[in-house]
Amino acid sequence: MGLKHAKLSASSSHRWLHCPGSVKAEEGYPNGTSAAAMEGTAAHELAEIALIEGLSCDKYIGETLPESRYVIDFEMADNVQQYVDFVKTIGGAQEYETRLDFSAWVPEGFGTSDAIALVDNALHVVDLKYGKGIKVDAFENTQALLYALGAYDLYSMLHTIDTIQMHIVQPRLDNIDTWTIDTPTLLKWGEWIRQRAELALSSDAPRAPGLHTCQWCAAKAQCPALKVETERVILSGFDNCDDLLPPQKLTDAELRTALESKKLILSWLDAVEDLVTSRLHNGEQFAGFKLVAGRSSRSWEPGKESELLELFGEVMQVKSFISPAQAEKALGKKSLPMLAEFIIKSEGRPTLAQENDKRKNIQASANDFENIE
Repeated sequence: MGLKHAKLSASSSHRWLHCPGSVKAEEGYPNGTSAAAMEGTAAHELAEIALIEGLSCDKYIGETLPESRYVIDFEMADNVQQYVDFVKTIGGAQEYETRLDFSAWVPEGFGTSDAIALVDNALHVVDLKYGKGIKVDAFENTQALLYALGAYDLYSMLHTIDTIQMHIVQPRLDNIDTWTIDTPTLLKWGEWIRQRAELALSSDAPRAPGLHTCQWCAAKAQCPALKVETERVILSGFDNCDDLLPPQKLTDAELRTALESKKLILSWLDAVEDLVTSRLHNGEQFAGFKLVAGRSSRSWEPGKESELLELFGEVMQVKSFISPAQAEKALGKKSLPMLAEFIIKSEGRPTLAQENDKRKNIQASANDFENIE
């Protein structure tokens, strides 16, 4: 995996396609990494090795991956195997971790596709998502579309391609999703992407705040457009925060606006807090705020367990069954059929969601909340 990063990358495409001004806004911000990102890199490395060598992922448990230096554990092997099995079921001629060039639509656009398969006149593009925080859909997934364009550009010179199937495999959420489109539709998307990429690279590209566009944007704490949007929602119809009406006096339209904007506003406030905290950690001063010690926690001094048992007995230890989730992690997903007959699943508390949420609508009553603490 190369060190070069595309300015208009496929992984951040949802942001720059819908908020073109974010490209310029993020200039100067460092490209950070995280433990989750490094774990994801290791999962992709294991998947490629297993597919190329034709072995089961559990054969590599305990081994250190050559590039990421990650030591493969049971959980990673079990999850990555789900992706490997899916890729194998596609069949056809396959390539893994293939560098794709989609610069015909996005200037200097390139990326690496996890798996590509050509089956008759169908092109399959598979993306492994190792994260477990947010479920990813294949439908109109812009990263998948860019990889599909790159794969089409690579393969269409030698093969007739009628359809493109984009697959998202997210094993830790048991999510496998597919979106199929024909070639004319893909190229139509490509034309829209070309126009948006041109706009994103312009000096006066507009900013368009939104929950998903702002979610991973490095510049959101200092984004004037997001600040204006936050003020618009909070202060709509009022002169200042002191004039805010209680929720009971808001109209349905005002309540809906507030609900639809809640996550975006909280995300911006969290980003502001993180930015100021970071500056204080770096030794800067910030008027009105300071760093203080957080709430401390108590724990036993390491190595004193046997002494505590000798003094106070078994009361110092608690024995209990592990949870179904812990059992699945310890035994692997293949154990689920045997575990299922011992598991009961309680109804979740009714919760508010937008109308386009995929979950089934329920008819709740006051009785649903009587025994909830």
